[in-house]
Amino acid sequence: MTRHRLSRSPIVPSRVRSINGQSFAFIQHRFLRDGFFCHLTPDELRLYVFLVLVADRQGMSFYHYDRICAVLEVGVDDYLDARNGLIEKDLVAFDGSRFQVLSLPERPQFRPQRPLRTQQDLEDHDPATVRAAILASLADADERHEP
Repeated sequence: MTRHRLSRSPIVPSRVRSINGQSFAFIQHRFLRDGFFCHLTPDELRLYVFLVLVADRQGMSFYHYDRICAVLEVGVDDYLDARNGLIEKDLVAFDGSRFQVLSLPERPQFRPQRPLRTQQDLEDHDPATVRAAILASLADADERHEP
């Protein structure tokens, strides 16, 4: 069996990224490799990437929550959950008006999933149960609207 060597040269050499005097956001490869990426909710990930993109060289961002919500197309509650999640996971600091994207901690910080013990826990937090409830609700709505 022969192994083909992958070329490291750019596919489109005329489109190689460069800074050209502008700011240049980056996310360390360790963010993916060490498991930070997979421990974020979709809204946390979107907010984190946004903050990385808008931060200055010290990781500081001065965007107000209403502008962030508009750009990310999320409601205030989802924004607050994402912001608080990133703070708990030690990825950003927030002082009430400014964000700082922090250097990555040694390892991802995450809350262990609590056990689902009651019917209410299942209805509120189990993705399969939530999906089933939504599908049942949609089916009920369709039945009510059939001639």
